[in-house]
Amino acid sequence: MTTLKIGDKAPNFSVNNQDGNPISLNDYKGKKLVLFFYPKANTPGCTLEACNLSDNYERFVSQGYDVLGVSADTEKKQSSFRDKFKFPYPLLADVDKEVINAYGVWGPKKFMGREYDGIHRTTFVIDENGVIEDVITQVKTKDHTNQILK
Repeated sequence: MTTLKIGDKAPNFSVNNQDGNPISLNDYKGKKLVLFFYPKANTPGCTLEACNLSDNYERFVSQGYDVLGVSADTEKKQSSFRDKFKFPYPLLADVDKEVINAYGVWGPKKFMGREYDGIHRTTFVIDENGVIEDVITQVKTKDHTNQILK
């Protein structure tokens, strides 16, 4: 779905997190970032994925990574999702799909024979210089950490 690939400069963004505070890619300059896009807060697959990353958060930190989740949910939904599962990382409320479109993860999907537009579950691993070092499109929600930290 996305046209971004390894070696591309990661698109900059500035969108509010679950608490209404703006977060931009520039905030992570000099740090490695796992930027994961998920379809909808509090749904089974998204919860499995976000919890897998949360359960392994210390592994990410120990290898110099920050983690940031993105969906088109509202700040309120993102806040309740984060609070419910005590995620140690922020969730962006990209209701206008600024980041989602910049990273090319919005598009046609099929579920149970029905077609609709939505977010394609995709993770971008971005290095300290803002360059994409990995793009994961076949996300294994229960084992996503091991896909990222190979």
